[in-house]
Amino acid sequence: IGNTVLHILVLQPSKTFACHMYSLILSYDRNKEGPGSLELIPNNEGLTPFKLAGVEGNTVMFQYLMQKRKQNLWSFGPLTTVLYDITEIDSWAEDQSFLELIVSTKKREARQILDLTPVKELVSLKWNMYGRPYFCFLALFYILYMVCFTMCCVYRPLKPRTGNRTSSRDNTVYVQKMLQESYVAYEDELRLVGELITVIGAVVILVLEIPDILRVGAAKYFGQTILGGPFHIIVITYACMILVTMVMRLTSTTGEVVPMSFALVLGWCNVMYFARGFQMLGPFTIMIQKMIFGDLMRFCWLMAVVILGFASAFYIIFQTENPENLGQFYNYPMSLFTTFELFLTIIDGPANYDVDLPFMYSVVYFAFAIIATLLMLNLLIAMMGDTHWRVAHEQDELWRAQVVATTVMLERKLPRCLWPRSGICGREFGLGDRWYLRIEDRVDPNKHKMMRYTEAFKAQDRDNYDKGSEKLETSGDTLCKKELSALSLSRSTSRMSSHRGWEILRRNT
Repeated sequence: IGNTVLHILVLQPSKTFACHMYSLILSYDRNKEGPGSLELIPNNEGLTPFKLAGVEGNTVMFQYLMQKRKQNLWSFGPLTTVLYDITEIDSWAEDQSFLELIVSTKKREARQILDLTPVKELVSLKWNMYGRPYFCFLALFYILYMVCFTMCCVYRPLKPRTGNRTSSRDNTVYVQKMLQESYVAYEDELRLVGELITVIGAVVILVLEIPDILRVGAAKYFGQTILGGPFHIIVITYACMILVTMVMRLTSTTGEVVPMSFALVLGWCNVMYFARGFQMLGPFTIMIQKMIFGDLMRFCWLMAVVILGFASAFYIIFQTENPENLGQFYNYPMSLFTTFELFLTIIDGPANYDVDLPFMYSVVYFAFAIIATLLMLNLLIAMMGDTHWRVAHEQDELWRAQVVATTVMLERKLPRCLWPRSGICGREFGLGDRWYLRIEDRVDPNKHKMMRYTEAFKAQDRDNYDKGSEKLETSGDTLCKKELSALSLSRSTSRMSSHRGWEILRRNT
């Protein structure tokens, strides 16, 4: 019952009352330090009161609980060394990491905890010491891996076509070699080494991704932008395309260019995932993801309806015409593709002025240009501009959340020998088996003096303004101009005195 009450207090809107009641309940707890403590009992979701405060974004309760856990090591003048308990915060030995819970929640208030002590210092320590070097090495390794795969695709086994062309539109010159003919020369053996590296890399990607999907859940794993959800979909699809290409090569099945081309596009697009390691590029990946899976997905439904309707109309109009003079609409799939190009203004309206064009083509194309180009494209630009404006106000906050998610991901996937535990064990200071993070805080006494001086200057300006207002109210119409000039003179004098005071403070500081 006491543990349930603690969880309820964390969710209360009245922060001060909740903190007092929290302390009152813990004062009656018999097992304050043991494993049976009320603070260490999780709820049905596996969250302790401390983790629940982080997930809900209750910064007041979080700071209150951290103040209870800290230990003042020593103090000398303005310097103070504090030990913060990071037992539940550090993700090194936690199955359900506190940091991962914060970045995976949809509440923006929870991400503000990443700026609080000691979470900010812990994340900075992990990222600067281990996260950034490992992430940069992983990015370089992935780029080299993609270069290897690209070269294998460029020099894939092809041979000249031997059969005759079946139609005048057939433009095929080379065809795919059979498996027995693909690995004969020395160049083929070099390509085979690259292909083996590519296949092994695809298998490793699946082995690393599937356990996280089973642990977190597919909806949460692929749906969270900060956790890199869309990029996980891209990299898993890429690995599957590689395996499909391998099966088609081993069975000598024609058409391997389809999965191979998809794999090339997806593999190189996944390079954008590594932009989150840089503060200059990280927020732009968030914007791209939100625009693609927010604005663009909704816009594509409308675009598909418009393209389908107008493409059908164009095909019907040119169905009776000679395709050699106007070949952009010679069949229905080509009409869909041409209309898509017209929608995005990639090409101009197809027209052959040597022949007579159907009258309905001009009418339909006029309506298509008004609806597609002028209306819908400008609507898409406005939607993306609104998304960019909203994300720009949160870009620093989102980038820090990306760094935390990347740090937790690397810490889980790398061996323990490559990522030692951060902090100091409490045994060194007689504080048990808990782990602590030592933070040095400096209190500047001049800062408090300057704050008092600032308040004094504000009070002086406020008094001068009040006195001038009283004079204006009591004066007659004949003295209005004189009093107004006197008031402006007193204000200018006050500003000059305040300016001189600030200059003295700046020089002294």
